[in-house]
Amino acid sequence: MTRIIIPGAAGRMGRLLVTAVASSDDCTLAGATEYAQSPFLGQDAGVIAGVGELGVKLENNLTDSMLANADAIIDFSTGDVVANAKRAVAAGLSIVIGKTALTDADKAALHELADNGAKIVQTYNYSVGVNLLFYLSGIAGKLLSDDFDMEIIEAHHNQKKDAPSGTAVRLAEVLCEAAGRTREDLIYGREGIPGARTHREIGIHAIRGGDIVGDHTVLFAGNGERVELTHKASSRMTFAKGAVRAVRWLATAAPGYYDMQDVLGIR
Repeated sequence: MTRIIIPGAAGRMGRLLVTAVASSDDCTLAGATEYAQSPFLGQDAGVIAGVGELGVKLENNLTDSMLANADAIIDFSTGDVVANAKRAVAAGLSIVIGKTALTDADKAALHELADNGAKIVQTYNYSVGVNLLFYLSGIAGKLLSDDFDMEIIEAHHNQKKDAPSGTAVRLAEVLCEAAGRTREDLIYGREGIPGARTHREIGIHAIRGGDIVGDHTVLFAGNGERVELTHKASSRMTFAKGAVRAVRWLATAAPGYYDMQDVLGIR
């Protein structure tokens, strides 16, 4: 059994991760944390997630004893992901990271950990379908970018704090890599009189409303035709199951910094 710790286990994604681990035949919950003022501290993580008692109480930090009795950490929390990763690496754990608002400094620190022997999977979206969208967008970007304009449209629920979504950011990176564009070519929304669209632009547009789980479309618009690649998520459980799949894959992977393209074997 792979023993997994989940920071932020009482949050929306944390509860789904607990559920995904609890429903797995080869994984077990080894620890769960929440922020220091959480009203859920001391309660059973399984009860909070709605799957019954698991015998794991929510604690306010990663303790030495918790880390000593675990194999991996799945961190989708809004806390200090890098600090959690450093604690996990020191204890010999593999790490799966789902936080979307990572800074360049965060990524550099995680890469440094991987260069020094850590096993890390970090991506903006753990859905198998979204990662297929990344793959197909890269192919389409190479084939179509000379004659087609490229735009990214994403939609999420009205409680999402960051924009654009991490998935949209990754889609922009994929298109830049495929089409030879740079960050300077990215346009975040348009208003006023920005002038005619330049061919090098990649537009990124964020919609927020209701309970939309996550929709992403990559639009390739040419003269007389257009191609649209779209993924729509109807349940966040797809992200939780993908994260557990990543943990399983890391168990036999060499040290390194990976994403779901590696996990799925479609890089």
